[in-house]
Amino acid sequence: MVFQDLLTKVRSMAERIDAKGKDFLAVQVNIPGHGVFYVEVKDGKVSVEPYEYNDRNCAITMDLDHFDKLLDGKLDPVKAFLTGKLKVDGDVGKALEFSKLLK
Repeated sequence: MVFQDLLTKVRSMAERIDAKGKDFLAVQVNIPGHGVFYVEVKDGKVSVEPYEYNDRNCAITMDLDHFDKLLDGKLDPVKAFLTGKLKVDGDVGKALEFSKLLK
């Protein structure tokens, strides 16, 4: 999988998320060696854009394959965090909220 395919996959997932009544959430996703994007939940809508997000709640960093497995439900986010496959900079609770949103 290449980064653009991953971004397309996340955007497709975002279209199916019911974000009505959800609190503001902004998570930057860093995929070292490939790129960066952010997911923002605001006013009941989910946006996914290939840019850095300066006013984010947190940033997560994962390699491309592990993030793809996370999206597919093949990698538990808590286990990934505890084993160092997922790094969080900022509010860990918001990162967990983000992972639940993707399910």
